[in-house]
Amino acid sequence: MSWPVSDADLGKLGKTIVKDAKGVITGAHVAFGELNLTAPAAKIVEALTYLRDVQGFHQLIDLCGVDYPERPLRFDVVYHLLSMTKNLRVRISVQTDEDTAVPSVVPVFVSADWFEREAFDMYGIFFDGHPDLRRILTDYGFHGHPLRKDFPMTGYVEVRYDEELKRVVYEPVKSVEWRNWDFLSPWEGAEKGFAAMLPGDEKGGK
Repeated sequence: MSWPVSDADLGKLGKTIVKDAKGVITGAHVAFGELNLTAPAAKIVEALTYLRDVQGFHQLIDLCGVDYPERPLRFDVVYHLLSMTKNLRVRISVQTDEDTAVPSVVPVFVSADWFEREAFDMYGIFFDGHPDLRRILTDYGFHGHPLRKDFPMTGYVEVRYDEELKRVVYEPVKSVEWRNWDFLSPWEGAEKGFAAMLPGDEKGGK
């Protein structure tokens, strides 16, 4: 396969993968110069094993979640694979909801360990069979999953240092008065008489 790979060649590869995978990978399309595959969530371990062992995609370079709250299966779990021998990337995704766990792919790609923990922490996506599914980016006792579309921008709690207790305390978020941004530069927004002249300003009038 010549480089750069054309969309037509990627389309042919996608059709070959769907045909040879025999139900493990169910769909393929090309977008933005990359091959995108879909698979049933329950078959993701078999799908990644096929892509690694048969198609030569030996590196899992990323795993992430995507939230579509209007869908019954609101989450996509997206796996990005790289083939060093083909100089080619492929993306494969599965769908799940808030309660249904996706099989962990750590037995296939060890690098998925922390990626799956991040997806669990940020989106609340569960991974069945993960060796240590804990939060990884948020604090102890954090409530909710901050990358969900329905998570409030201010969060649920705020922290401050308490002088009496001599420690950081957590409190419910108080009402926030949003600043009225005028989008002017500091000079245009400043009142008259404030920093009226600075050395070199006189050159601007010439």
